[in-house]
Amino acid sequence: MSFLVTIGLEVHCQVKTNTKMFCACETSFADEPNTHTCPVCLGLPGALPVLNRHAIEKTLLAGLHLDCGSPEISKWDRKNYFYPDMPKNYQTTQMDLPLCLGGEVPVYDFNYPTDVKKNIPRPDLKVRLNRIHLEEDVAKSTHLGTSSIIDFNRAGTPLMEIVTEPDIESSAEAFAFLRSLQMILQQGGISDADMEKGQLRCDVNISIRRQPSDPYGNRIELKNLNSISAVRRAIDYEIERQWEDLQQGIEQVQSTRRWDDDRGESQLLRTKEDAHDYRYFPCPDLLPIHTAPLLEKVRPLLTERPHERAARYEQDYEITAYDASVLAADLPLASYFEAIIQRSTGVPPVNQQSAFPPKKAANFLLNTLLGLLNERSIAIADCPVPADKTADLLALVESGQLALNQAKEVLLVLFESPGKDPASIAKDMGFEPADAGELEGFCDQAIAANPKQVEEIKAGNEKLINFLTGQVMKLSKGKANPKQVTEILQSKLL
Repeated sequence: MSFLVTIGLEVHCQVKTNTKMFCACETSFADEPNTHTCPVCLGLPGALPVLNRHAIEKTLLAGLHLDCGSPEISKWDRKNYFYPDMPKNYQTTQMDLPLCLGGEVPVYDFNYPTDVKKNIPRPDLKVRLNRIHLEEDVAKSTHLGTSSIIDFNRAGTPLMEIVTEPDIESSAEAFAFLRSLQMILQQGGISDADMEKGQLRCDVNISIRRQPSDPYGNRIELKNLNSISAVRRAIDYEIERQWEDLQQGIEQVQSTRRWDDDRGESQLLRTKEDAHDYRYFPCPDLLPIHTAPLLEKVRPLLTERPHERAARYEQDYEITAYDASVLAADLPLASYFEAIIQRSTGVPPVNQQSAFPPKKAANFLLNTLLGLLNERSIAIADCPVPADKTADLLALVESGQLALNQAKEVLLVLFESPGKDPASIAKDMGFEPADAGELEGFCDQAIAANPKQVEEIKAGNEKLINFLTGQVMKLSKGKANPKQVTEILQSKLL
């Protein structure tokens, strides 16, 4: 195929608040249907809205996390249309003066699908944003064949709409963009952004054309996308469908299509309305707001973003870019890692020398601790072993009192008895380190038993010292500390 794909996303994200956007009803999930309602969110005649200040502040905070600007004054508009899940026949939203303008989302390379990670076409992509506006969510409709039921508990929940520029060129980029955006919003405390709970939903706009000089094709909007993997499947299907039409000379008509994930196909819903079809006009019930004082209030709440945290880990702790990105991507994991470093130094973990190298701490977390947690289907946030116990365990390794394989066995005991002291556990398990005299003897035995390797080491092949270290570990039955063994062998052979 030879064509260009242009994709823009409209991401709807519920803001994490206790009450709805224009009334005092509680926001909820999976509660008894239609139990959190009032005349305002039911759209009853004469009911007047009252702004949720907290939702506005969190939307502005989202804009700061995504490098958006804000107009001096933001206002509210009515978008008029009839759907059964919108009882007023209009939605209170924002049109020309939204809370946030511009901005961008860094697309993290580690968020690409596994089959794409080794060959990312545009590494370090940044997707520009057009705007973020705040509005009210609609009710939840459940279709039952010949009938539908509606739950108004969701109606009126604060909802951000994050609109991108048409910067995305593939389903894999859309996938990685959504995961990156979700990560930033979650770590910033803006939203739980759980797609399974409907807190993050996405509409996809796709068009294709043959050459860069050709005008953009007519835009097709895909609805009903309730998972990031479904977004990828829907985009791939729609690109192929539009290309087949283009080859046959069938021009696309601007329209909205529904994605049926079970069938793996899109279905025409309606030809797409333009903005004038919605008859926007300023909301007569809500005053415009000045954004400057609200921005000053929330600016101190701006948190470190994943890419900023990863860069700090690389610089301050000298760990690899990959390890830094993995640690930074998961906020509970990052907090656990930093708690270990702080336990070691007794001071905040910035540019401080720890009792054990941070790189070793990162390796132990990623390769040992996470492995044990995954085997037990436990999230790092629910890890039974406190970070201070893991720090004490790593200190035993660094001091030479424990080998790394012994530390893993101690960690297994800590999983069952997290209150115990790692040093006491090691002693009870018989992990007494070999003394200096024993290590010297074991090293001499290994050197005598492997003359060929010794000659190669003396000739310049220093990597073979690792082989001799392994032989000493066998002779000591795991009691020797590999670091000490290597140092003794180097002193004897180099």
